[in-house]
Amino acid sequence: MRVIQFDLPVRELIYKVIGERHLKLYIFEPEEPVDNKTAILFFNGGSYKKGPLTPAQFQHQARYLSSKGVVSICVDYRNGHDDGFTPVQAISDAKSAITWVRTHSAELGVNPNQIVMCGASAGGYTVVSSIMFDHINDDQSADYIPNGLVVLAAGMDGVDIMERLFPELLDRATDLSPIHNIKKCLPPTLWMCGTSDELYTQNKKFTNSMKAKGNDITFVSYEGMGHGFFNYGWHENKPYNETTLRIEEFLKSLRFL
Repeated sequence: MRVIQFDLPVRELIYKVIGERHLKLYIFEPEEPVDNKTAILFFNGGSYKKGPLTPAQFQHQARYLSSKGVVSICVDYRNGHDDGFTPVQAISDAKSAITWVRTHSAELGVNPNQIVMCGASAGGYTVVSSIMFDHINDDQSADYIPNGLVVLAAGMDGVDIMERLFPELLDRATDLSPIHNIKKCLPPTLWMCGTSDELYTQNKKFTNSMKAKGNDITFVSYEGMGHGFFNYGWHENKPYNETTLRIEEFLKSLRFL
């Protein structure tokens, strides 16, 4: 079993058990135990391959937002390190995580109507798909639509994803592709992407099409930035700081802070 290590102190809770796999929430809690807080759930990138990224990718963003009074949660969901993994599992786990947090909102000190999802790259595809595709739900999770959404440079072409990584799902690829299923379904959304990211044009096309259907999306471009530009420790932390503050401002715009 892969060990997930955080550099910062974090509380661990299990939200779902699949066989011997215990999926966890890594929670950064505000210092003051006040009820009715906003929660933000982070879904890391790099999860569709056996890469080095783990839920700890967003630990610094989570710690900062917790210092502002937000219950900040890094989510462990099934990924390329799990035998027989496909994105269908990740999408189902995202729904399960939101449902678990809403169900346990009182004990977490969370307002169940102020829950935000944030996903990067594969994590971004996962969170968007969890909202768009009702038919993917392996444990009959309910009330899994968040009240806000943050996306960082996510592939929205499910056909491309399945062709490259999961050919066994090609017959379902269109049904698993956000860009092929444009509709009004997203909560208020902040979308950030670097102009040098190979996904930039696709992200712009998807968000423009979704806005034309009535979705409330704010798209922010970062000139010259490539994939993963927002990570802690990259580019002397300038884009990390900028994107983290942008998320904070987004929460304030929703009156969640």
